[in-house]
Amino acid sequence: MEDLTALAELHLARAQTDDRGRSAHLFLHDGPLRQSVIAMRTGAELDEHEAPPAASLQVLHGRVRVTTEGNGAIDLEAGQLTRLPQLRQTLRALDDAVVLLTAVTATPGCGDPHGAPAAATAAA
Repeated sequence: MEDLTALAELHLARAQTDDRGRSAHLFLHDGPLRQSVIAMRTGAELDEHEAPPAASLQVLHGRVRVTTEGNGAIDLEAGQLTRLPQLRQTLRALDDAVVLLTAVTATPGCGDPHGAPAAATAAA
């Protein structure tokens, strides 16, 4: 069992002293399921990156902006949750913030996230 409040506090404190203004911890790795706490100080950003096949983002503390290629931006605050589309995106902390990222790195029929077709993944 993980204590999200304790993880959020720990990583927000670490983000305050990090050169990039962020700190993250992958605390659940079960098959294709991943859950991470990501803390960012005000103004810190995760540069544009590829999204996993399925993901959601829940704000535990503060406010963030998710900007998605072709879909614009959405601002989220503590207590809010959104599904992340499978598009390139950036994440920016509007205030000191902590988010819970839940991701599925492979889904039936999607194959390996690194490009192998589903049949090759199943045979591996």
